Amino acid sequence: MKIEKDRVVRFHYTVSEPGQDPVESSRDREPLAILIGHGNIIPGLEKALEGREAGERFGAEVPAAEAYGERREGLTQRVPKKHFGAQRLAPGMQTVLQTNFGPRAVTIEKVGMTVVDVDLNHPMAGKDLHFDIEVVEVREATPEEIEHGHVHGDGGHHH
Repeated sequence: MKIEKDRVVRFHYTVSEPGQDPVESSRDREPLAILIGHGNIIPGLEKALEGREAGERFGAEVPAAEAYGERREGLTQRVPKKHFGAQRLAPGMQTVLQTNFGPRAVTIEKVGMTVVDVDLNHPMAGKDLHFDIEVVEVREATPEEIEHGHVHGDGGHHH
């Protein structure tokens, strides 16, 4: 069965910047489970998976524009320190900030007495990425998964 819209794919991945050591890998845990065609992963990776089948192993180059986007200068914000709880903050540190739109990965730029300046660019923005992929399973999505826009069960969302 080929990977296409409204199918669930379970896969292992290792991601790195080209020529660098891996940044992250799923090899030491369960494979990632994604509902294809619903914007659940970066566009370039979803495009690289389309048409593949269970058992395939391949590499994929994903340019920054199809990954986490280009880095945008001036995308900074001053946030009251209380929003970070008791964390010890330092410039260059990456953390997750709870926003009105859900959690957002930010990079600490400057820590003041009562406010923190953060860079809102995704930590991987502006970076071309290389993925090593192993497709473990491809199956039809259930009507409920399609309606909800994500995978349920193994490797997916639990309501």
